[in-house]
Amino acid sequence: MKTLLSDEAAQAAAAEPAGEVLLVRGGRPLRGRVTVTGAKNLATKAMVASLLGDSPSTLRDVPQISDVRVVRSLLEVHGVKVTDGAEPGSLVLDPTDAVSAHMEEIDAHAGASRIPILFCGPLLHLLGEAFIPDLGGCRIGDRPINFHLDALRQFGAVVEKLPTGIRLSAPEGLHGANIELPYPSVGATEQVLLTAVRAAGVTELRGAAIEPEIMDLIAVLQKMGAIISYEPNRVILIEGVDALTGYDHRCIFDRNEAASWASAALATDGDIFVEGAKQQEMLTFLNIYRKAGGWFDVREDGIQFRRGGPLKPVIVETDVHPGFMTDWQQPLIVALTQAEGESVVHETVYENRFGFTDALNKMGASIVVHRDGLDAPYRRVPRRALEQAAVVTGPTPLHGADVVVPDLRGGYSHLIAALAADGESTVRGVGILSRGYEKLFTKLSALGADFDIVG
Repeated sequence: MKTLLSDEAAQAAAAEPAGEVLLVRGGRPLRGRVTVTGAKNLATKAMVASLLGDSPSTLRDVPQISDVRVVRSLLEVHGVKVTDGAEPGSLVLDPTDAVSAHMEEIDAHAGASRIPILFCGPLLHLLGEAFIPDLGGCRIGDRPINFHLDALRQFGAVVEKLPTGIRLSAPEGLHGANIELPYPSVGATEQVLLTAVRAAGVTELRGAAIEPEIMDLIAVLQKMGAIISYEPNRVILIEGVDALTGYDHRCIFDRNEAASWASAALATDGDIFVEGAKQQEMLTFLNIYRKAGGWFDVREDGIQFRRGGPLKPVIVETDVHPGFMTDWQQPLIVALTQAEGESVVHETVYENRFGFTDALNKMGASIVVHRDGLDAPYRRVPRRALEQAAVVTGPTPLHGADVVVPDLRGGYSHLIAALAADGESTVRGVGILSRGYEKLFTKLSALGADFDIVG
């Protein structure tokens, strides 16, 4: 029997720790309508940005996911008053009574999140010190924080490594800097933006990430009074100001979730309208989707996704924006198992993001992972030392299996594979999906998914 959840029950389920188990009966197309709200990769960073203001901020279209709850807890630990706004899905963040927090409190509330690293700049401006516990996150490869720490040092921060984490201080305040990132890291770019806006003088950031969520964060900071401009070739200029105010901002939509539902429609031979999805931010994804045999219709209030005929093999190279996002390839690979021929996915962003394919092979897929990547004359994205490639040969019927969720996007891919497969699957550890998918069980039920929550 399909499990239908109220919004309250869905939120409660999302709050459960990893270890939740689903019994999924597959072979049914997903059909219907889902709504995507704010992007977690903007909402969590905009919440941190509220620390920089001298008055309350209002953030709208905030997703009800565990990463948001973690940031809310961390802000409250630091004395920020966080309340629900008058509009559903909005938060009011008041930093006027912000205080320093103990390392143990930060560690307890951070959990597996890596978001505490982005508190550093705002807290150094506000309190003169910051603490970072040991950082977690999805196990998809090396995600070093040295880019962050090197940038903070250039701003004048003093970094002290402790057994329990890292302590930062700014005895002489923070000043502008000339920073060049060796790779256009999203997190490091966010770190520079959140630090530079209140640093004395001008900061020039070269090699910056330019994802839509980065542009939306710049819009938030400009509303607060920051002076930020960006130039060609990934250069961002920030003129530091003495004070910032609160903001009122509506989050950009979550393009990762939108692409996930699009791939689910492709994999299950379904038909899904994704309310809130927009074409411009998904341009690269839509091109690959069409090449793979997908059909889409862009409307004023969203995008409809389904198959346009037999699925076709494609070649994908993940890259930083405006390239094909690494978060898009995992759900897409599930659909590519049903394409006629050989698809190749080159993963150039994270070096360990194909671990989820072991479970797909267990379910009947034919996927070979090349741990050292593959050279090819068509390659356009520069090779990286730790890149990998996956060769997907299809079509291969998928059957039910017992699988364990490895990470956020890989876990979603396992769930969609189970829904596309014949027979029953047991999917363990789905609690991690609450990090990035709002009201997931409610949405799946609305699309006709057949599953039971058993633990």
